[in-house]
Amino acid sequence: MTENAASDIAAVLFDMGGVIVELAPLVELLGLDVPADVFWPAWLQSPIVRAFERGDIDPTEFGAGLVAELDLPITPEELVDRFQGFVRGLFPGAASLVESLRGRVITGVLSNTNALHWDHQSDGPVIRTLFDRNYLSFQLGLLKPDRSLFDFVLADLGLPGDRVLFLDDNQINVDGGTAAGLRAELVRGPDEAAAALVEYGLIDRRPTS
Repeated sequence: MTENAASDIAAVLFDMGGVIVELAPLVELLGLDVPADVFWPAWLQSPIVRAFERGDIDPTEFGAGLVAELDLPITPEELVDRFQGFVRGLFPGAASLVESLRGRVITGVLSNTNALHWDHQSDGPVIRTLFDRNYLSFQLGLLKPDRSLFDFVLADLGLPGDRVLFLDDNQINVDGGTAAGLRAELVRGPDEAAAALVEYGLIDRRPTS
Protein backbone atom coordinates (compact mmCIF):
# COMPACT_ATOMS: atom_id res chain seq x y z
CA MET A 1 0.00 0.00 0.00
CA THR A 2 1.20 3.51 -0.76
CA GLU A 3 0.86 6.53 1.51
CA ASN A 4 -2.39 8.46 1.07
CA ALA A 5 -3.93 5.36 -0.50
CA ALA A 6 -7.25 5.89 1.26
CA SER A 7 -7.97 9.14 -0.57
CA ASP A 8 -7.57 7.29 -3.86
CA ILE A 9 -9.81 4.27 -3.18
CA ALA A 10 -13.26 4.67 -4.72
CA ALA A 11 -14.47 1.04 -4.67
CA VAL A 12 -13.91 -2.04 -2.51
CA LEU A 13 -14.61 -5.49 -3.96
CA PHE A 14 -15.05 -8.49 -1.66
CA ASP A 15 -14.74 -12.14 -2.56
CA MET A 16 -17.67 -14.07 -1.11
CA GLY A 17 -16.64 -17.54 0.13
CA GLY A 18 -13.86 -17.36 2.72
CA VAL A 19 -14.03 -13.58 3.10
CA ILE A 20 -17.59 -12.68 4.06
CA VAL A 21 -19.24 -16.12 3.85
CA GLU A 22 -18.13 -19.11 5.89
CA LEU A 23 -17.41 -22.35 4.05
CA ALA A 24 -17.78 -25.88 5.44
CA PRO A 25 -14.64 -28.00 5.94
CA LEU A 26 -13.42 -29.50 2.68
CA VAL A 27 -13.86 -33.05 4.01
CA GLU A 28 -17.61 -32.40 4.26
CA LEU A 29 -17.71 -31.46 0.59
CA LEU A 30 -15.39 -34.06 -0.91
CA GLY A 31 -15.71 -37.05 1.38
CA LEU A 32 -11.94 -37.02 1.83
CA ASP A 33 -9.44 -34.74 3.54
CA VAL A 34 -7.45 -32.53 1.17
CA PRO A 35 -5.14 -29.69 2.31
CA ALA A 36 -6.62 -26.32 1.43
CA ASP A 37 -3.40 -25.16 -0.25
CA VAL A 38 -3.62 -28.14 -2.58
CA PHE A 39 -7.39 -28.04 -3.14
CA TRP A 40 -8.02 -24.39 -3.99
CA PRO A 41 -5.49 -23.92 -6.83
CA ALA A 42 -6.75 -27.17 -8.39
CA TRP A 43 -10.37 -26.06 -7.91
CA LEU A 44 -9.83 -22.68 -9.54
CA GLN A 45 -8.20 -24.29 -12.57
CA SER A 46 -10.52 -27.31 -12.94
CA PRO A 47 -12.25 -27.32 -16.36
CA ILE A 48 -15.44 -28.73 -14.79
CA VAL A 49 -15.53 -26.13 -12.02
CA ARG A 50 -14.81 -23.32 -14.46
CA ALA A 51 -17.59 -24.48 -16.79
CA PHE A 52 -20.07 -24.67 -13.90
CA GLU A 53 -19.15 -21.31 -12.43
CA ARG A 54 -19.35 -19.69 -15.88
CA GLY A 55 -22.91 -21.00 -16.08
CA ASP A 56 -22.10 -23.31 -19.00
CA ILE A 57 -23.24 -26.60 -17.42
CA ASP A 58 -25.97 -27.59 -14.97
CA PRO A 59 -25.52 -29.09 -11.48
CA THR A 60 -26.01 -32.66 -12.74
CA GLU A 61 -23.19 -32.29 -15.28
CA PHE A 62 -21.04 -30.58 -12.65
CA GLY A 63 -21.52 -33.39 -10.12
CA ALA A 64 -20.74 -36.15 -12.57
CA GLY A 65 -17.77 -34.33 -14.03
CA LEU A 66 -16.14 -33.42 -10.73
CA VAL A 67 -16.56 -36.87 -9.19
CA ALA A 68 -14.84 -38.32 -12.26
CA GLU A 69 -12.14 -35.64 -12.40
CA LEU A 70 -11.16 -35.96 -8.72
CA ASP A 71 -12.01 -39.66 -8.35
CA LEU A 72 -14.14 -38.86 -5.31
CA PRO A 73 -15.54 -41.59 -3.04
CA ILE A 74 -19.13 -40.26 -3.34
CA THR A 75 -21.84 -40.27 -5.99
CA PRO A 76 -22.46 -37.24 -8.23
CA GLU A 77 -25.85 -36.74 -6.57
CA GLU A 78 -24.25 -36.73 -3.13
CA LEU A 79 -21.62 -34.25 -4.27
CA VAL A 80 -24.26 -31.82 -5.54
CA ASP A 81 -26.18 -32.15 -2.27
CA ARG A 82 -23.02 -31.51 -0.25
CA PHE A 83 -22.01 -28.66 -2.53
CA GLN A 84 -25.30 -26.84 -1.99
CA GLY A 85 -24.59 -26.86 1.76
CA PHE A 86 -20.93 -25.91 1.37
CA VAL A 87 -21.67 -22.23 2.02
CA ARG A 88 -22.78 -21.74 5.62
CA GLY A 89 -23.86 -18.11 5.64
CA LEU A 90 -22.28 -14.82 6.58
CA PHE A 91 -19.43 -14.73 9.05
CA PRO A 92 -20.40 -12.86 12.22
CA GLY A 93 -19.84 -9.16 11.63
CA ALA A 94 -19.39 -9.47 7.86
CA ALA A 95 -22.54 -7.56 6.97
CA SER A 96 -21.78 -4.71 9.36
CA LEU A 97 -18.25 -4.49 7.95
CA VAL A 98 -19.52 -4.04 4.40
CA GLU A 99 -22.22 -1.62 5.55
CA SER A 100 -19.61 0.50 7.35
CA LEU A 101 -18.33 1.49 3.91
CA ARG A 102 -21.72 2.63 2.65
CA GLY A 103 -21.60 6.20 1.38
CA ARG A 104 -17.79 6.24 1.47
CA VAL A 105 -16.96 4.01 -1.48
CA ILE A 106 -18.72 1.76 -3.97
CA THR A 107 -18.94 -1.77 -2.57
CA GLY A 108 -19.13 -4.92 -4.65
CA VAL A 109 -18.99 -8.69 -4.38
CA LEU A 110 -16.66 -10.27 -6.94
CA SER A 111 -17.17 -14.01 -6.77
CA ASN A 112 -16.69 -17.19 -8.71
CA THR A 113 -20.04 -18.71 -7.83
CA ASN A 114 -23.07 -20.48 -9.24
CA ALA A 115 -26.85 -20.38 -9.13
CA LEU A 116 -27.02 -23.06 -6.40
CA HIS A 117 -25.03 -20.96 -3.98
CA TRP A 118 -26.28 -17.53 -4.97
CA ASP A 119 -29.96 -18.40 -4.96
CA HIS A 120 -30.18 -20.92 -2.11
CA GLN A 121 -27.48 -20.22 0.47
CA SER A 122 -28.18 -19.33 4.07
CA ASP A 123 -28.32 -15.52 4.45
CA GLY A 124 -28.92 -15.25 0.71
CA PRO A 125 -31.52 -12.48 0.98
CA VAL A 126 -29.09 -10.34 2.99
CA ILE A 127 -26.11 -11.07 0.75
CA ARG A 128 -28.02 -10.30 -2.45
CA THR A 129 -28.78 -6.75 -1.25
CA LEU A 130 -25.64 -6.04 0.77
CA PHE A 131 -23.49 -4.57 -2.00
CA ASP A 132 -23.82 -1.76 -4.50
CA ARG A 133 -22.64 -4.09 -7.31
CA ASN A 134 -22.79 -7.87 -7.68
CA TYR A 135 -20.17 -9.32 -10.04
CA LEU A 136 -20.95 -13.03 -10.27
CA SER A 137 -19.15 -15.44 -12.55
CA PHE A 138 -22.18 -17.52 -13.51
CA GLN A 139 -24.10 -14.43 -14.57
CA LEU A 140 -21.21 -12.79 -16.43
CA GLY A 141 -19.66 -15.89 -18.00
CA LEU A 142 -16.31 -14.60 -16.70
CA LEU A 143 -14.08 -15.97 -13.96
CA LYS A 144 -11.33 -15.02 -11.56
CA PRO A 145 -8.39 -14.98 -11.97
CA ASP A 146 -8.85 -14.23 -15.69
CA ARG A 147 -7.91 -10.75 -16.84
CA SER A 148 -11.16 -10.47 -18.82
CA LEU A 149 -13.24 -10.42 -15.62
CA PHE A 150 -11.18 -7.71 -13.95
CA ASP A 151 -11.23 -5.62 -17.12
CA PHE A 152 -15.02 -5.95 -17.26
CA VAL A 153 -15.40 -4.88 -13.64
CA LEU A 154 -13.17 -1.85 -14.03
CA ALA A 155 -15.08 -0.78 -17.14
CA ASP A 156 -18.38 -1.18 -15.32
CA LEU A 157 -17.13 0.83 -12.35
CA GLY A 158 -15.63 3.45 -14.62
CA LEU A 159 -12.50 3.49 -12.48
CA PRO A 160 -8.79 2.82 -13.00
CA GLY A 161 -7.46 -0.22 -11.19
CA ASP A 162 -5.45 1.75 -8.66
CA ARG A 163 -8.68 3.22 -7.26
CA VAL A 164 -10.17 -0.21 -6.59
CA LEU A 165 -9.32 -2.39 -3.57
CA PHE A 166 -9.96 -6.12 -4.07
CA LEU A 167 -10.04 -8.54 -1.11
CA ASP A 168 -9.81 -12.28 -1.78
CA ASP A 169 -8.75 -15.37 0.16
CA ASN A 170 -6.94 -17.11 -2.72
CA GLN A 171 -3.49 -15.93 -3.77
CA ILE A 172 -4.08 -16.86 -7.42
CA ASN A 173 -7.02 -14.43 -7.52
CA VAL A 174 -5.07 -11.73 -5.70
CA ASP A 175 -2.30 -12.15 -8.27
CA GLY A 176 -4.85 -11.87 -11.07
CA GLY A 177 -6.25 -8.67 -9.60
CA THR A 178 -2.79 -7.20 -9.16
CA ALA A 179 -1.87 -8.06 -12.75
CA ALA A 180 -5.00 -6.22 -13.91
CA GLY A 181 -3.93 -3.12 -11.99
CA LEU A 182 -6.16 -3.39 -8.93
CA ARG A 183 -4.94 -2.97 -5.37
CA ALA A 184 -5.43 -6.56 -4.26
CA GLU A 185 -4.94 -8.00 -0.78
CA LEU A 186 -5.02 -11.59 0.53
CA VAL A 187 -7.47 -11.79 3.45
CA ARG A 188 -9.33 -14.61 5.14
CA GLY A 189 -12.51 -13.74 7.01
CA PRO A 190 -13.89 -10.42 8.21
CA ASP A 191 -11.12 -9.76 10.75
CA GLU A 192 -8.40 -9.78 8.10
CA ALA A 193 -10.65 -7.87 5.70
CA ALA A 194 -11.22 -5.24 8.38
CA ALA A 195 -7.48 -5.02 9.04
CA ALA A 196 -6.91 -4.31 5.34
CA LEU A 197 -9.60 -1.63 5.34
CA VAL A 198 -8.02 -0.03 8.42
CA GLU A 199 -4.59 -0.12 6.75
CA TYR A 200 -6.00 1.68 3.73
CA GLY A 201 -7.63 4.24 6.01
CA LEU A 202 -11.16 3.36 4.89
CA ILE A 203 -12.37 2.54 8.40
CA ASP A 204 -10.99 3.26 11.88
CA ARG A 205 -11.65 -0.24 13.25
CA ARG A 206 -13.84 -3.25 12.63
CA PRO A 207 -17.46 -2.38 13.47
CA THR A 208 -19.23 -4.47 16.07
CA SER A 209 -21.99 -6.81 14.90
